[in-house]
Formats: sequence, C-alpha cells, structure tokens
Amino acid sequence: MVLAALTLTGAAAISHAADDAQPPLNLQQVSPHGYFVEGLTQLGSPQNQNFISNAGFVVTPAGVVVIDALGSPRLAERLLAAIARVTDQPVTDVIVTHYHADHIYGLQVFQRRGARIVAHRGAREYLQSETAHLRLEASRTDLAPWIDAGTRLVPADEWVDGPVRLQRGGITFEIDHVGPSHTPEDLTVFVPSERLLFAGDLFFNGRLPFVGKADSSQWIRSLDQVLARDTAVVVPGHGPASRDPARDIGMTRDYLHHLRESMGKAVDDFVPFEEAYTATDWSAFEHMPMFGPANRMNAYNTYLLMEEEALGRQAPSR
Repeated sequence: MVLAALTLTGAAAISHAADDAQPPLNLQQVSPHGYFVEGLTQLGSPQNQNFISNAGFVVTPAGVVVIDALGSPRLAERLLAAIARVTDQPVTDVIVTHYHADHIYGLQVFQRRGARIVAHRGAREYLQSETAHLRLEASRTDLAPWIDAGTRLVPADEWVDGPVRLQRGGITFEIDHVGPSHTPEDLTVFVPSERLLFAGDLFFNGRLPFVGKADSSQWIRSLDQVLARDTAVVVPGHGPASRDPARDIGMTRDYLHHLRESMGKAVDDFVPFEEAYTATDWSAFEHMPMFGPANRMNAYNTYLLMEEEALGRQAPSR
C-alpha cells in the first residue's frame, strides 16, 4: 500500500509538472465579441501539446461559436477554460475549417460538452481514409501523452456544402466552401457584424504554408475572394491575426504564385525536379519561419501538380 501510494504520488507529480510546462494559451480579442488563440510556429511535439494551429470563437447572446478545435484534447479543455473566463455561455457550435490533425484532435472534448460540429462534407472521404487512421496511430506515439488511445476522429453532426448562414443570438456566421484549396473541404467563416473573417489554413500569416497536395490554382482564387470581403481582421489558421489582409495575405498568394511559376516552367522545359529546385531563387521566402521544414516538400508537390496540369492540357478532347 505504501508503494502504491508513492507510485500515485509520483504520477501526480509528473502530471502536475507536465501541466506547469505546458505552452501558454493566451486569448487575443480581435473584435467586439471575437477572440482567438495563436498556435506556436513549430512542428507538433509532446512539449507543445500539438499547439501549432489557431482556434477562435465568437460570443453571442445565445451561446459561443468556436472555429476549429486545436490539436489535442488537452488543448481543447484549456480553450474551454479560457472561454469560461470571458463568458458563462455554453459552446453551441464548432465550425471545422478543415480536417487536418492540428485542427481536429480536440473535437471530442467539445462534443462531450454538447456542441454541434459543422464541417464540409468533403472531409468525409479523409475521415474514412487509411491516411487519417495511420496519422492518428502515429500521433499516439509521437505526441503522447496528449494524443493517446482515447483520442479519436470525430465526424461532423452537420455536413454542409456551402454557402451556409448560421444564426446565433442575432449574429450571422457566413460559412463558405473555398476548397479544394489547402484541402478539398476548406471553409471560411465570416461574421459581418464584427467584420471578422476566420480563414483557416487558406491563410498562413508570417510563415510559410504547408502546401501538401493542394490545388494551388484554386487556392489563389480563394485568397482573392477573401480579399474582396469587407474585413477589419482576418484570423489565419496559423500565425497572428491580420489587420492588413492585402499585405499579409499577399505574401501567401505570392508564394503560391512563385511555386507554380518556377515549377511549372521546369515541367514545361522538361527539367528534373532536383535541378529545378536548386536553380530556383527562393531568396524572397527563405527568411520566413518554417521555410526549412516546408519549402522543399511544397516545391516537390507543386512540381507533381504542374505535371498533372500539363498532362491535362495535352489530353485529347472527345
């Protein structure tokens, strides 16, 4: 019994130490009723609890609407505690901008609290894919103890096609499908009364985006749609909120253009990727955070995309 008590005491001490070491989750108010927390510019790790993306919320007289659920159940619990310091209203809805792990692993916490989850139906294919389940399995090792056997993939309660208007307490949330861009299911959430837009990973502010297998052509068009909005503040999926969207979103758009132009020319000229990557001038972007982890992979995936687009142009019409 003494040994068991010592073991429990030791476990509690370790847990307490882990909580003491957790990364700060500081609320930033960006509009009269809108807030967000800014994830770290890092790769996900046990040390940062996978706090590498943003999440936001808007307080209405009829409840709180949350945008994205962060990268671990623990982070979602901490976000709920932060919301409780602002209002005693319950969270009624969670709108998921896209189903990447760093935005969704906290969903189960909100679901347990009775929140309704809203997402684009394009995410259902990913949720049912081997990729999503393998990613979760890997995260249970790579991000332990924050992602564990109890962490699960949570589908939406309402799958939307967009555009959709959600009304809560007299406040309108305009939900638009802007994919396939960063992902097939990308959503943005605009709150006209606040002039506040949550852009998800359509917009990475002050750092290089992860492009993956994105449709960068549609992504650029979607960024133009965002810039056409009457916004005072745009909250990105990663990085600080922008009060100068034309400047800040322009950086993401310029980078995508550069990828397409440089890799597209290499494909048209039959230049192999390695040679093309070495010959490309990256000086306008190499100072940006996450250039090292992201740029080569972004360039390679864009090279493959430009090959597909070139083959599509050459295919005979029927």
